[in-house]
Amino acid sequence: MTDQPLVLGIETSCDETGVGIVRGNTLLADAVASSVEEHARFGGVVPEVASRAHLEAMVPTIERACADAGIRLLDVDAIAVTNGPGLAGALLVGVAAAKALAVGLGKPIFGVNHLAAHVAVDQLEHGPLPSPCVALLVSGGHSSLLRVSDVTGGDQGVVPLGATIDDAAGEAFDKVARLLGLPFPGGPHIDRAARSGSSVYVDFPRGLTSRRDLERHRFDFSFSGLKTAVARWVEARERSGEPVPVDDVAASFQEAVVDVLTRKAVDAAVSEGIEDILIGGGVAANSRLRVLAEERAAAKGIRVRVPRPGLCTDNGAMVAALGAEMVARGRQASPLDLPADSSLPVTSVLA
Repeated sequence: MTDQPLVLGIETSCDETGVGIVRGNTLLADAVASSVEEHARFGGVVPEVASRAHLEAMVPTIERACADAGIRLLDVDAIAVTNGPGLAGALLVGVAAAKALAVGLGKPIFGVNHLAAHVAVDQLEHGPLPSPCVALLVSGGHSSLLRVSDVTGGDQGVVPLGATIDDAAGEAFDKVARLLGLPFPGGPHIDRAARSGSSVYVDFPRGLTSRRDLERHRFDFSFSGLKTAVARWVEARERSGEPVPVDDVAASFQEAVVDVLTRKAVDAAVSEGIEDILIGGGVAANSRLRVLAEERAAAKGIRVRVPRPGLCTDNGAMVAALGAEMVARGRQASPLDLPADSSLPVTSVLA
């Protein structure tokens, strides 16, 4: 196998069927088939619908990725696949497809952690990861702070510093968007509405930031109370017969979320003596999060790396990127009885 492994990655942890192909740290193809429109009428992802959509999209998406990369399936050196965390049924589709390819092509298979892949994908845009770095991962299911010295695992390679104890940031965006009559998924629509609103119109609460909370949950997140506060504010406004200023509420809510995320990420980096913060996950595409993170980190002499928005949401490129890193570092391949683990901890980078 060459020093620049050609790896195909499959991502099916939620509602995106992603197939990426990378050679080393060079992205050759990033094909995505999304079932988000099928879930929109339900206001959230329906696991059974997602699983069926993955089944229908898998082969066409693999074919499209190979065509975009200008390769044949036989050319790949390894297959990488997300085997957790995520929706159990959705994960099973991707893992089964990866196993079939591995057996049919006679190639090794690497099960990769979805969260670690969100960290690894930045290498495709900005080169090798700084070691160590603090990773802030924010998505519909996860809000986590990690100390990353080796994204492929190893001894203390990925160390959790904090995580959400209830609603993740992306989940809160979706729920608040529904309250405001905005479409699903909520993140992009709230971001867009907030640009015309006032971020100080409503002083929404910042969860787990009081002195007492910081003693036990310094790097943890909680957005359930914020979501409830927005719901109560909107309900009170509607009861009074006054119109709800959607843009202002969106901006105020968004500011509360990104205030907490960036404050804790910078605090973690300072506490750990680390000079680099990497932000990943779907919410990393949020424009206000990017700006505030840069401002606060720069004030402390800390650098921030964020992939372009298209690489922040779930995609096969991130899985291929982590798989390629594992191949390059000589990590042991996964067995063919690799399971799909919906609650795979972030410390389990290599299955």
